[in-house]
This record gives sequence, structure tokens and C-alpha cells, in this order.
Amino acid sequence: MKISAIKQQARGALQGNWGLCVLLSFLTFLIFTIVPNVISLLFGGGWEVSEGSAEVSWQASIANIIVSFLLIPLSVAVYWFYLSIARLEGARLSQVFAIYADWKKSLKLIGTSIVVSIFIFLWTLLFIIPGIIKQFSYSQTFFLLKDHPEYSILEAITESKVRMKGYKWKYFLLHLSFIGWGILSVITFGIGFLWLIPYITTSTATFYNELIKTQESQ
Repeated sequence: MKISAIKQQARGALQGNWGLCVLLSFLTFLIFTIVPNVISLLFGGGWEVSEGSAEVSWQASIANIIVSFLLIPLSVAVYWFYLSIARLEGARLSQVFAIYADWKKSLKLIGTSIVVSIFIFLWTLLFIIPGIIKQFSYSQTFFLLKDHPEYSILEAITESKVRMKGYKWKYFLLHLSFIGWGILSVITFGIGFLWLIPYITTSTATFYNELIKTQESQ
């Protein structure tokens, strides 16, 4: 798998879909920015400061944690959207938000995210580098759950570890190759990220597709 070829495939898949992808980037930015702020205002008593502000602040923190968990299925559905883009399957915005129609799947995705985060945290306690390496090892977990919904949480994590053996460095280099685009996006006051995020995520999905193809052909 050549990084240049992966990125070229991703750009090809995005042809004719840029408008839809930029719209999704904008919508998810609004959701992940506005919802937590609204929660903070609702549970934080607005802009007023009172004697019970400390208690209210705790309520706002707890509410934001709950909202963060509830937004996990949406984050995963966005990755699955770009997997459809990479596979030229005709992705639709409706499929992203439809994730909440299946509450069992949503709970499983939340559980998976929590377990992965715990594993990475425990490895990070040993040292920063092992934590980063394990993050790469578990990087294909949610894509695998898309293709294999029958997998349990631990089965998906274990499968990702097995699949990523010998490919973690290439995965790191793939993401590192976007650093220049990231700098340009910052210079544009973040507007460039509306295009960069679809490019990165579609490339990540293409990496997964090529990883599966390469290993199944061996």
C-alpha cells in the first residue's frame, strides 16, 4: 500500500461528493460546538453567578459528559459515511443521523469507545509512546464493526490489533502527510478544515479498504 496511491484513490472517491462532505463537516462542527455550549448555559445558570454556582457547575460537567457519550454514535456514523464514499456506494447524510434509530447499535458503539479509551489510557500510564502505538493498533475497530456487526467489542478490538500488525507505521505516515494541509487550514481561520476533514477521513477509510484487500489476497 503506497500512501500516495491511497490519497489519490480518496480524492477520486470525493469527486462529485465534495459539496455533500463539506456540508457534513459544517453540520458536525455546529453540533459538536453548539450542543455542549447550550448544555453549559442551561445547567450553568447562563451568565449569572450565584452562591450555588459551584453546584450548578458540577451539574453542567455531568451533563456535558453524558452529551459526549451520546455524540459518540454520531462520530462513528461519520466515519462510516466516509467508508461509503471510499467504496463509491453513494453515501447520504441521512445515514449518519439514522444511527440513533438503532439504540442497541448506538449503545454498543458507546461501549466500544469507552473500552478502547480505557485500554489506551492504561497503556499510556506505562509511557506515552505505548499509548500512541496502541491507538494505532485499535484504529480499525469501528470500521470492522461496520463490516462485522456480529463482532463483540473485544473481538473488534482484537481483530484491529491483528490487522494492524506491520501497518502501524504506514498509518502514522499517512496522517503525518496531511500536516501541511493542516497548517494551511489554520491559516484560513479553520475554514479549510471543512475540506481537509473529508480528505483525511476518506483516506483513512481507503487505508482500511486496502488493508483488508491486501491481507485477504495473501
